[in-house]
Amino acid sequence: MRPGANLVGAALVVAAVLAGCADVPLEGAPSPGRSTAPKPPAGTPSKPGAPSPSPTKPSTPSPSPSKPSTPVPGQKLPAAAPVLRSFPGRLPNGKPPLFVVVSFDGAGDLALWARWRAVAKQVNARMTFFLSGPYLYPGNHRTDYKPPYRQPGASEIGWGDAANVLGRTKVLREAIAEGHEIGTHANGHFCGTNGIGRWTTAQWTAELSAFDQMVRTGPTLAAGKTVAPPFDPSTVKGMRTPCLEGNRPAYRQAMVQRGMLYDASAPGYITWPKKLDGLWNFPLESVTLAGTGKKTLTMDYNLWFAQTQARKAPLAQAPALKAQVLATYQQALAKSRASGNPPLFLGNHFNRWNNSVYSDALTDFVKQTCTQPDVRCVSNMELASWLAKYGVPSGQNRPS
Repeated sequence: MRPGANLVGAALVVAAVLAGCADVPLEGAPSPGRSTAPKPPAGTPSKPGAPSPSPTKPSTPSPSPSKPSTPVPGQKLPAAAPVLRSFPGRLPNGKPPLFVVVSFDGAGDLALWARWRAVAKQVNARMTFFLSGPYLYPGNHRTDYKPPYRQPGASEIGWGDAANVLGRTKVLREAIAEGHEIGTHANGHFCGTNGIGRWTTAQWTAELSAFDQMVRTGPTLAAGKTVAPPFDPSTVKGMRTPCLEGNRPAYRQAMVQRGMLYDASAPGYITWPKKLDGLWNFPLESVTLAGTGKKTLTMDYNLWFAQTQARKAPLAQAPALKAQVLATYQQALAKSRASGNPPLFLGNHFNRWNNSVYSDALTDFVKQTCTQPDVRCVSNMELASWLAKYGVPSGQNRPS
């Protein structure tokens, strides 16, 4: 790599970080006065007076949930980060496994929960779902949440209703039983200038404690009777911060104090992970949008912005846009293979943006890739477990 190339690359990655991502408000009920339009990645120029791009809100309602079971007294709650599989340190070709990690922010929509669990089952994949606390907490108790610099009950993604809270409780239990991992996406999803960037370690500690409370008490409050939490929140091992923002040393200190193991929030490169601030750094990686010279991150919203400035394209363009996203993923996979098999981290939301281009492209990629002999499609925690056992392959932690 030529001198200075790393600095140029770093600038491109920073420019691709979200200034605001677009988790879909719960039940279509954002906080009063809040715009649900997604914001462009930081560093993207905009024309004066140009309207804010706005994705289409999912129109498919969540299915009616099955009634969750009443807990057995003394029942042990499942761990949020199960590691039920083991993988070899080296494959027969002498290389480490090529780990593909698919993760989702928010994890609220019940129909998309069913979709991704079914996709994972087809190819023996495990995935990570970064849960937003309000998705598991009823809105009539929202003032229990007291975020920094905001009124009690503030949330940029709304709150749950009883039926959906109980439906999510059931599906979270089932997903964990299938080997999927639940991480945290924090709670109020406050982004931008007046968002989480100014929070201190103490405020992050309170935010994570509020997440614990929502998980532990939300289902019972929604049902009006005792219902077991879907998992033990103290066993959550990773976080992705809202909009990939936040003072990293500050929130990572809070994470370390809780015994968490990895942060999946920072931008980075296709390279073997390393530890920063006491945690594994599992980044969203810088890639080139296929057929262009545009740099973006391996996050669905960033890909959408790179393609159409986060505006919905005509339906007739969907096949070409989907093919471009799929080709971008395939290029990234080839780059990993050429660089010693560092993990590929793909970040996503439960969304139907741009005529479902990003969900559909990811579905095809997972089905094509996860059954390949050298690939293992794993959760973040499965990768962290492998790294704890074998370590980073020597000489393999430089950007490719």
